Amino acid sequence: MDEKLSIRVNIADRYYPLKIERNEEEIIRKAAKLINERVLQYKQKYADKDVLDFIAMTALQLVTRMVELEEKQDVVPIIESIKELNEELDEYILDEE
Repeated sequence: MDEKLSIRVNIADRYYPLKIERNEEEIIRKAAKLINERVLQYKQKYADKDVLDFIAMTALQLVTRMVELEEKQDVVPIIESIKELNEELDEYILDEE
């Protein structure tokens, strides 16, 4: 059984202790880096805002992208189309017999 790995992740100049699976470390560190890069972009663009505003805008941007990707991977419409085509083919084959 894998033991949990204890790491500290820096997000917007705050450190968060996490216990994670070893195979998740790289992804979590990349995610934190991406968040920090986006927060920095917002800090440079909107100097008069609070860090929480930057984090909220970053979260909105990243989750919007995630939702777009999930919708692209939604196979239900494709499966429905295949079922319809299959039914049409079955009907055609039966008519030809």
